[in-house]
Amino acid sequence: MFLGIDIGTSSVKAVLIDEKDALIAQGSAPLTVERPQNLWSEQNAESWWKATVAAVGALPENDRKKVTAVGLSGQMHGATLLDAADKPLRPAILWNDGRSEKECAVLELAEPKSREITGNLAMPGFTAPKLVWVKKHEPEIFAKTKTVLLPKDYVRLKLTGEKVSDMSDAAGTLWLDVAKRDWSDAMLAATGLTRANMPALAEGSQPTGKVLPAVAKELGIPEVVVAGGGGDNAASAVGLGVVKTGEAFLSLGTSGVLFVVTDKFRPNPAKAAHAFCHAIPNRWHQMAVMLSAAANLDWVMGLSGFKDIPDTFTSAEKKGLHKRSPIFLPYLSGERTPHNDPTARGVFFGLSPETDKADLAYAAMEGVAFAFADGLDVLMEAGSTIGNISVTGGGARIPYWGRLLASALGKPMTYREGGEVGAAFGAARLGRLALTGENPDNVCIMPKITRVIEPEAALADQLAQRRLIYASLYQNLKKAFREFAI
Repeated sequence: MFLGIDIGTSSVKAVLIDEKDALIAQGSAPLTVERPQNLWSEQNAESWWKATVAAVGALPENDRKKVTAVGLSGQMHGATLLDAADKPLRPAILWNDGRSEKECAVLELAEPKSREITGNLAMPGFTAPKLVWVKKHEPEIFAKTKTVLLPKDYVRLKLTGEKVSDMSDAAGTLWLDVAKRDWSDAMLAATGLTRANMPALAEGSQPTGKVLPAVAKELGIPEVVVAGGGGDNAASAVGLGVVKTGEAFLSLGTSGVLFVVTDKFRPNPAKAAHAFCHAIPNRWHQMAVMLSAAANLDWVMGLSGFKDIPDTFTSAEKKGLHKRSPIFLPYLSGERTPHNDPTARGVFFGLSPETDKADLAYAAMEGVAFAFADGLDVLMEAGSTIGNISVTGGGARIPYWGRLLASALGKPMTYREGGEVGAAFGAARLGRLALTGENPDNVCIMPKITRVIEPEAALADQLAQRRLIYASLYQNLKKAFREFAI
C-alpha cells in the first residue's frame, strides 16, 4: 500500500493505492488562505501539518497499517522561512502572492543571466523574489532565516526530520539551474543566500528519509521511506501517466495549468511560459499557468447565490452561449501566462439589464477556456508538440466545461480514472518508485479513459470570434489595471 499526500492551497489530500495501482481510499482536510493586504496571500505553515494529520487520519486504520512508502506533492513556490530551530519565522508567502513585482526587476538586474539559468521570467509568484521582498521590508526576519523550504518540503521535515526538495518543485524557486538540475550559486547570491540556506536535492522518485517513530505513531503508519515527490503539477503528470515527450494535461484546479513533457530543457520566458524539471529523472516540462481557474467559478457561485457548484454549471449550460453573453477576464488574482501581470483583475464585459447569474457562470467558464487557449499558443510557439491532453482537477467533474475547452483549444479533452486526485495519486506512485526502484515508464502509465470530448466546429467558430474581443480587452485595460493597483 502506497500513501500519497498532496499539500494544496485549499486542502490537503491523502490517498492510498495498492500494488495494482488501484485507488483504495482517500481523505482530505481544508486549508484557509489569509490576505492581510492587497496582493498578499499567506498561510500558516503549521496548518499544513495539522491538515496532513487530519487527512491521513481520515483513511481507514487497517489500510494505514499496510503503508510501505510515502510520496509528497504540493503547491509550488511558497516561501517558508525557518529559523535555526526549524521554526517558521512568519506566515508562508504563497504562489499567488503578488507583492514582489518590483523585486523581480531587482533580482534580474542583480543576475543578468537569470532567465538563461532558470529558463523563466522572474515573477512575483516565484520564491526568490519573495525573499528579496523580505530582505527589504522585513530585514530582521531575513537575518534570522536559516532555511527556506517549499510547502511540501516543510511537511517532509515534520515527517522525517530531513530538509530535502525534489527537482520539479525546486525548479519553481528561481534558485535552480534547471538544465543542470542543481542549485545555482549565482541566483542564490543575487538573493543574498547560499546553498547553506537550501535543502538537499533529490529526484522525485528517490528516497529522502523515513517517517520518524513518533510521527509514524501519530499517523498510524509504519516507519517507511518517503520519496522526493514533486510539485503539484509534476506529481499530477506522474499520476496521469504524462511522462513522455508530447504528452500533456490540463488542470482545472484553484489555478489552471497546461503542462507538456519535453525531450529537453525548452525555455520560453518571453511569453511567461515555465520550463521546469519533471519529477522523473532526466525529463523536463513546460507549463502555461493561470492564477485563477476553478476559483473563478467558486467566486461566481458565492457572488450570485447559487446553492452549489453543480447548480452553478448546470445553470450555465442550460443558458448557454447567446448573442449577448458577457465576456469575462478570469484574472481575479492577476495572471502569469502570457501576461505576467500581478495587477490584472477580473472583468465582466457586456453586462446588460438582461444579464442573469447563469450568464455570469457561463462567462467565467468561457473566460478560463480562453486563458487556456492563450497558454496553448505560447507552448506551441516555444516548439512543443502537444498530443493527447488529459484533464484533471476539481473542474474535471464538469463535462460542459470540457466542451468549451475542447472547442476553444481545438483539441480533444481526455478524461481518465482518478483524474480528480492526480497530484496525490502521482505522489503515491513516486513513493512506490522510491521503495522499489522500478522503471518509471512501467509504473507511470496512463489510467483508463472514461470519456473523450471532441471540439465542436460550430461552437469553435463562435468562441474564436469572442476570443478576439477577449484578447483586446486585456490590452485596452492593461494600463488601467496598473493605475488601479496603486
